[in-house]
Amino acid sequence: MDHADHTDHAGHGGGAHPHGGVRLGGHDHTGTGSGGHDGSQGGSQGGPHDHDHGHARGDASWRTAVQATLHCLTGCAIGEVLGMVIGTAAGLHSGATVVLSVALAFVFGYALTMRGMLKAGLNLRQALKVALAADTVSIVVMEIIDNTVMVAVPGAMDAGLATVLFWASLAFSLALAFVVTVPVNRWMIARGRGHAVAHAHHH
Repeated sequence: MDHADHTDHAGHGGGAHPHGGVRLGGHDHTGTGSGGHDGSQGGSQGGPHDHDHGHARGDASWRTAVQATLHCLTGCAIGEVLGMVIGTAAGLHSGATVVLSVALAFVFGYALTMRGMLKAGLNLRQALKVALAADTVSIVVMEIIDNTVMVAVPGAMDAGLATVLFWASLAFSLALAFVVTVPVNRWMIARGRGHAVAHAHHH
């Protein structure tokens, strides 16, 4: 009886060990499977997530380019209109009026960016440096398109401030300059240049 009891007890103990082994093995298997599942799930989620993130960056790049160009267009438009008004009112030659308009476009374009940089905490010299890096190419492209159209439209420069031809030509020239400058700004922003320099200070 003692021997049988000992055998039964040993058998019970032996059964416990296989059970424990199954449990531990199942736990290990479950852990491995879970890890594999999680890894595969992470991989399946990672691809679309990365794709969506990249897509969002692309959209943001175009939006940023449009915003940057609108910012530049505002300064250029103020300078252009003011230059045209002064030149026409003073009876200046078309060439002198164009030079004045371009100069004022640069002044107001840089001034708007510098204003934002000064609010961001930069000093005057730093703000000017950022404005030069951010706006120069954009303003140059915009002014080339804008003034080329104004000079090319027959009679636009000499039409006078009270004529539809003058203002329609100016509006068309600014709109065309905007359309041409947006992809230029996007190309520069994607490479960390142009208005990307100014946005870095804002963030």
